[in-house]
Amino acid sequence: MKPKLKKILSVLFVLLSISAVVIIAFSNPEMGNAWEAISRLEIPWVGGLLLCWAGFAGFETLGNQICLKNRGYRISFFRTFRTVLIGMYYSSITPSSAGWQPMQINSLRKEGIPVEYGTLALTVRFVMNQFTVCMLTLALFLIHHDFVAEQLGGAIWAARIGWVINFMSVPLVLLAAFRRKWIQRLAEKLIRLGTKMRLVRDSEKATEQVTGMLDTYHEALNEIARHPKEIVLQLLCSVCSLLGLTGSAVFTYYALGQSGTPGIQILTLACLLFVSASYTPLPGASGAQEGGFLLYFQGLFRDGTIGLGLLIWRFFTYYLWLITGAIAVLTTLKRRNGQRPEVTG
Repeated sequence: MKPKLKKILSVLFVLLSISAVVIIAFSNPEMGNAWEAISRLEIPWVGGLLLCWAGFAGFETLGNQICLKNRGYRISFFRTFRTVLIGMYYSSITPSSAGWQPMQINSLRKEGIPVEYGTLALTVRFVMNQFTVCMLTLALFLIHHDFVAEQLGGAIWAARIGWVINFMSVPLVLLAAFRRKWIQRLAEKLIRLGTKMRLVRDSEKATEQVTGMLDTYHEALNEIARHPKEIVLQLLCSVCSLLGLTGSAVFTYYALGQSGTPGIQILTLACLLFVSASYTPLPGASGAQEGGFLLYFQGLFRDGTIGLGLLIWRFFTYYLWLITGAIAVLTTLKRRNGQRPEVTG
């Protein structure tokens, strides 16, 4: 697919996603009192939503910096922050967020960080984030199990499946690091099976890609295992960034003047929504996030505010990433295009 066509399709998808959110929100029968709710928005809580966005981006940046600094590479917080914004932008416009890590690694490379160390930093962040998401969500679910069961009813299966899918990556990555040959053999068997079923076209290329990925995980996990203090710091960054991401639902709830449900229970539902929708293949998990929000928080946002809550929450957890990420991409391109070419010969 041509790059220009990809850009056009990305823009069209974003516009379609925005339209879908607005339609879903405004077609909600409870939207009637939304305009009155807008006039009563509590600004300090809206400021908290900005802090949640900044907290997620900031602690992801800090995690990358810690990893790179411990490998002997110093890069300013602002430059690392910019690569995080670029990564999140491409995460928001590519299926299954596939563009996040490759584009962030590429951005780090352009900032002078070798590909292998950029890959190491992003791999460490991925592993720590997945482990944190699974453990924190499980703890909150067990503590508030009765509330979750009553609130979600039959839809609780979606949360359970989402958690299992997210958790599966944790033991697989650990086995790739410490029992690499086991995973290599398993992957090769699956590739051969996929070839026989005509699901895999080029078995050699698939094997090469899997081998490269396993090498990356193996090297990254073995490297960080030698630095226990760094593991603790990375886990703390992951906890704070996750709370920033999922905490947006809590601040949205209070910004609309809602009460009656403790913030920790709103946070529990937000974490469950995250794991439920994160495996959706569409960019930004569009559709699953919006529908999940209306389903998970039904009855908690009262007085016709759930549609408006969806719009506010989605803006701070998705569209703000698109806006700031696009600005980061454009300013980076402008800065590099403005540089004078090197004189050779």
